[in-house]
Amino acid sequence: MVAVAEETPARLTVKPSWLLTQLAVHAHRLASDGFGEVGARGYHYRILAALDEFGVATQAELGRRCSMDRSDVVAAINELAEQGCVERTPDPDDRRRNMVTLTKAGDRQLRRIDRALDKVQDDLLGPLSAEDRQNLTCLLARLLTHHQRG
Repeated sequence: MVAVAEETPARLTVKPSWLLTQLAVHAHRLASDGFGEVGARGYHYRILAALDEFGVATQAELGRRCSMDRSDVVAAINELAEQGCVERTPDPDDRRRNMVTLTKAGDRQLRRIDRALDKVQDDLLGPLSAEDRQNLTCLLARLLTHHQRG
């Protein structure tokens, strides 16, 4: 049995959906605090990570890769460009499109965010052993992959 607040009805504490929701709220708060410590937002991290992993991309590609709405992509890229973290240039094949590139400053900011999020993971998963953390991550990834397909 999972130990949760004494005032919580027992039938809730045995429902993974309820437990995941409660933990997601806590994880979101921790992550938001972590992003705030380095002057970033979650959308910034998604975009910088995608550019680092996949290279130069259009705003539309970033939206798809990062599961972000078009207007959120534009706003985040504007913020990142103002900070010097990304550079926008016209697509030589289609001047109506912008190509987005990660800059050296963006790479440094991505590393800062990574370190902040590593601390968040430690805070969130502190009670679990390294093996339990790895197992939990694998199980969550499996569930997410399954539900994204369907």
